Amino acid sequence: MSTSDLTETDPAWLDEDTLQDVRRQVPMVYVEAVPVRVDHLGRVLKVGLLLRAQPDGQVSRAVVSGRVMYGETLRDALWRHLTKDLGAESAPQLPPGIAPFTVAEYFPEEGRGFHDPRQHAVALGYVVPCDGECAPAQDALDLAWLSPAEAASPHIADEMSEGHGRLVRRALAWCGQLP
Repeated sequence: MSTSDLTETDPAWLDEDTLQDVRRQVPMVYVEAVPVRVDHLGRVLKVGLLLRAQPDGQVSRAVVSGRVMYGETLRDALWRHLTKDLGAESAPQLPPGIAPFTVAEYFPEEGRGFHDPRQHAVALGYVVPCDGECAPAQDALDLAWLSPAEAASPHIADEMSEGHGRLVRRALAWCGQLP
């Protein structure tokens, strides 16, 4: 199934009412990608962070994130969300293995791990080098490329939604580049 085949009439896509019902009863599965620019040795030079408007009207930084749809592979979900948020020319280099660098559990209650007021969700986190021209797309307002030190700073973490600052720090630690 290609991304262009996904419409609101596709059985893999839930209408808003059904989605809300399912979110109240079943943990949702997400993929989260930390886009990076790397040098020839694979060292992270820059971390890409999106700027998004939240449903409550606040603007915050975030990593690429989205649901895995019924029947969709993790690899396809990663590709779909990366190209949707960073543009078709972003050239994400998906990892050969699909094992995530972390698993993040989101809870509607604060203080139980990561926080998502809408639902209980399980997110598989990936670091994905992007070699192409990246630009904010869909509902992203901006894309900023920050050094690892900037991306891991408390100031930037405070600007990030739902614990994504912790996720970025985990990603940089996994890459051996947490400042």
